[in-house]
Amino acid sequence: MAHSNSAKKRIRQNITARARNRWRMKSMRGAIKAFDQAVAQGNVEEATSAFREASKSVDRTAAKGVIHSNQASRRKSRMNARLKAMSNS
Repeated sequence: MAHSNSAKKRIRQNITARARNRWRMKSMRGAIKAFDQAVAQGNVEEATSAFREASKSVDRTAAKGVIHSNQASRRKSRMNARLKAMSNS
């Protein structure tokens, strides 16, 4: 258990930040799932708009430091590859 006031405050801040980060991750994963569902349905227009929303969400999550920028780039690249493969077929 923390004794100093600064350590107690740090614990409170960590709890708040963890909750915020979990919310950001959950919303990002939800956007990616919506994109995946649009790709599975085969609707190009819907998948394109879902890709834009998902990539915005991924970028926002990376900008806040929840995920690494390289991970954000990798996720967007893989989503884009799925979108291109769907568009070409």
